[in-house]
Amino acid sequence: MSIAFDRIAGILAAGLPPAVLGLANRSSNEKMSWTTRLKAGLARTRGALGGGLGALLGRRSVDDALFEDLEFALLTADCGVAATQALLGTLRTRARRERIADGAALKEALREALLEMLSPLERPLEVLPKQPFVIMVAGVNGSGKTTSIGKLTKWFQSQGLSVLLAAGDTFRAAAREQLVAWGERNGVTVVGQADGDPGAVVFDAIQSARARGIDVVIADTAGRLPTQLHLMQEIMKVKRVAAKALADAPHEVLLVLDANTGQNALAQVKAFDEAIGLTGLVLTKLDGTAKGGVVAAIAHARGASVKPLPLLFVGVGEAVDDLRPFSARDFVEGLVD
Repeated sequence: MSIAFDRIAGILAAGLPPAVLGLANRSSNEKMSWTTRLKAGLARTRGALGGGLGALLGRRSVDDALFEDLEFALLTADCGVAATQALLGTLRTRARRERIADGAALKEALREALLEMLSPLERPLEVLPKQPFVIMVAGVNGSGKTTSIGKLTKWFQSQGLSVLLAAGDTFRAAAREQLVAWGERNGVTVVGQADGDPGAVVFDAIQSARARGIDVVIADTAGRLPTQLHLMQEIMKVKRVAAKALADAPHEVLLVLDANTGQNALAQVKAFDEAIGLTGLVLTKLDGTAKGGVVAAIAHARGASVKPLPLLFVGVGEAVDDLRPFSARDFVEGLVD
């Protein structure tokens, strides 16, 4: 966790040991490093926004032509029609009310409008003392699901929590081996069976975690398309089995989305939510796409609805620590240069 600058100032005033000050500085540097990486990861999406909103808006006067260019840029970045129209509506209203006349001021208004739209997606993943806290992870093939589980494991370990993995993807060849490799990399146990029943694997993993006093169980599931009804039924069964192994489990049901899918992500969210009741999202591969604006589309569709669906983590690279909790402010700062 980063330490705010005013808190660091308080530490200095208190005359605490240099080791404590070094920890504070390291925390600040880590935060700065992640912010820098996030901005770099969003470079392609910024490019889709007219080569950067600074270049698009610049010193231009605010008129219909500017709003048309901004609309095209937002759609190109895959914000989606509904979210784009909502943002433009907000900006037009504010421009009239506050008599915004130049592009630079409009850019600041857009920054604030985006922050207001994305903020409902922000929620920290809090591990409750369930012993274990069970997380079920779903997603289509190629979304980065198993890799995200490995990175989530590392993140939980950085929070001082012990983790056990359940290799519940018994459908895809080598899925178990891939998860075992991540388990070895992070030094955690992986419970699995060759060609076994996914529900049985998850049941055994939860029982094993209870016996060992493990804090978190992360259950992988077979990648599937919403149209593969037999696999969707299977994942529903896995969720029911988890509840039999431990009351209230799974405590989180996460869907991993590939940012490259753009607007198709909305259909995936809808289908998986109807099947297994999602509690959160993980968005991967933001560094490899110009479609990072899909976060705005997700926020508009679900962020302020009756059942908000938070974006818990975003990924911007291949490194094990390139998956971090979503911060609306950091994301907007990385998007609007």
